[in-house]
Amino acid sequence: MTARPSEYHRRVAAQKRTSIVEAATKLFLDSGYDGTSLARIAEAAGVSRATLFKQFATKAALFEAIVTEYWKVDEEEAPLPEPGNLRKGLEAIGRRYVELLTQPGMAALFRIVIAEVPRFPELGETQFKLGKMPYFESVRRYLVAENSAGTARLDDAEMAATQFLGMISNYVFWPRMLLARWEPDDSAITDAVDQAVLTMLARYGAPETRGT
Repeated sequence: MTARPSEYHRRVAAQKRTSIVEAATKLFLDSGYDGTSLARIAEAAGVSRATLFKQFATKAALFEAIVTEYWKVDEEEAPLPEPGNLRKGLEAIGRRYVELLTQPGMAALFRIVIAEVPRFPELGETQFKLGKMPYFESVRRYLVAENSAGTARLDDAEMAATQFLGMISNYVFWPRMLLARWEPDDSAITDAVDQAVLTMLARYGAPETRGT
């Protein structure tokens, strides 16, 4: 019978995995996806090739892990808001979205995809299907739940989610892709989220809930 890994070995494996993901992200950005080999990633991460291949058999698998890691939301620590208060729910989702978009490395991840997608369209598909869409779908489900609860009135939850997340990302994230020093302060970011929430309430909030 095979012994189960100890807590120590699980922790070491997790640390090595993190090192691999961080090294791969930097190398993909510096040298391009095509110009980076798994051997170089192993060297930069300070792990053996055998260790890297045990975790990631291909570059595609490694890139998928990077995307999943950056877009990961711990549903136990940060579950979707309960429907019933559209303002508070949207505020919570907006703040969570800001945290995702402004985490270290997220802008780098988008730059990798944008630079490489003409030659490797599968990178864009991975970013879309494993990263953006699962998060987007969670926001869409929340809006459907608010609609069912009578606190929102909308015919197209998908469009409403697109509008809400777009209002936030167009201020908080996309300027970073072109402006190296784009760093709005916390109060400006909070105001951007608040204004997006107010716009959503005005457009989709049930009349009796718009003031709550």
